[in-house]
Amino acid sequence: MKLIDLKLDEYLDVLISDEPAPGGGSVSALACAQGAALVAMVCDLTIMKKKYADDHELCGEIKAEAEALYRDLKAAIDKDTDAYNLVAAAFKMPKETDEDKAARKKAIADGTLEATKVPLSVMKMGMEGLKLADRLYGHFNTNCASDLGVGVLNFMTGIRGAWMNVKINLPGVKDEAFAAEAEAEGRKILEEGNQIAHRLYHAIEEEL
Repeated sequence: MKLIDLKLDEYLDVLISDEPAPGGGSVSALACAQGAALVAMVCDLTIMKKKYADDHELCGEIKAEAEALYRDLKAAIDKDTDAYNLVAAAFKMPKETDEDKAARKKAIADGTLEATKVPLSVMKMGMEGLKLADRLYGHFNTNCASDLGVGVLNFMTGIRGAWMNVKINLPGVKDEAFAAEAEAEGRKILEEGNQIAHRLYHAIEEEL
């Protein structure tokens, strides 16, 4: 079962159930995907207006990038749940013999690494989305200002949520060099993202 193939009410029913996945990681990817979808939509609603003819070329470029980002983020919704399932399955592996224990330990380490990489990639994509929204600001159909603002909020929610999923998995990552790099990169994205989102949100809010 792929989450992305479910109807909205089916997805929500799975989310509210006592199943541990999908959880916050998949929701974070979905939030960023919604942000990308809104950016693409605002571009479309700008391109169709002659009033914004000077912005059509830029909006076309941003739309293409937002749509590509949207596709990657949709895939990440299931990738995050798949990564969690790897870890969960690894913990259920037998540990009767030394060989069992070694195999189990490796599977847990591999799964935890993947469960860290996926939300980190969501953070990166969310940051790309925020930068697209930043490029679009001032060059879009102002009737869609609230849509762009909600897109910004979705990106930042996704980035912050993905960061929590990175952090919770970092202690279990055995590759110390990767763990240090991932933490530094995640913190940098979070800080820069907060700055862009805060500036954009308040600028858009003042125009409403």
